[in-house]
Amino acid sequence: MGDIFREIDDELRQERFEKLWQRYGKIIIAAAVALVVCVGGFKAFEHYQDKQRVIDSSKFATASKLLQGGNHIEAQALFSNLGESGSRGYAILSQFKVAAIKANSGDLIGATKIYDQISGNESLDKTLREAAVIFGVSRQLDSGQIDRSTLESKLNTLKVNKGAWRHAAKELHGLIALQAGDLVVARDIFTKIADDFEAPRNMRARATQVLAVMGK
Repeated sequence: MGDIFREIDDELRQERFEKLWQRYGKIIIAAAVALVVCVGGFKAFEHYQDKQRVIDSSKFATASKLLQGGNHIEAQALFSNLGESGSRGYAILSQFKVAAIKANSGDLIGATKIYDQISGNESLDKTLREAAVIFGVSRQLDSGQIDRSTLESKLNTLKVNKGAWRHAAKELHGLIALQAGDLVVARDIFTKIADDFEAPRNMRARATQVLAVMGK
């Protein structure tokens, strides 16, 4: 008797399955096909990205060798190309390289423009954006072409945040004040740096040396 009930139950299940398949079979097949296509497309895109990174790595290495060999024009052209069309990581690194080449060749305006573009790109990691600010201010300070209020305004946010570049921002602020002849502000900044045990050791040593020259 139990076998009969089992067979009836199996037939009912089969009947329900067939009705469900008739109603939803096409949807299930379409969903399965879509899943296969999506997975295949994702894998293809991953492969493309990996291949692109290898190509960009080779281009970056070539540009770096050109730069080291003194071929600045060719290096800048290759870095510029990577900065515009390279994969994300190499694109940003290349933009930094182009800015440095421009600054070293005397094109401070061009270099500053690139640093400002990087620092203003909200899609980038905060540390990279802050690094662009530090490099840009440093280049302008080295050139002697400074607008004190403009440079200090760029550093203000970095100084108060707990970011990786806060100590560098404070040191640059002190150097800006020193170059502007504001010894009172410069002395105060470098004293705080020298006494800040969270600041890098070499930076504290530099601050101490500056204070010694100033006659603390």
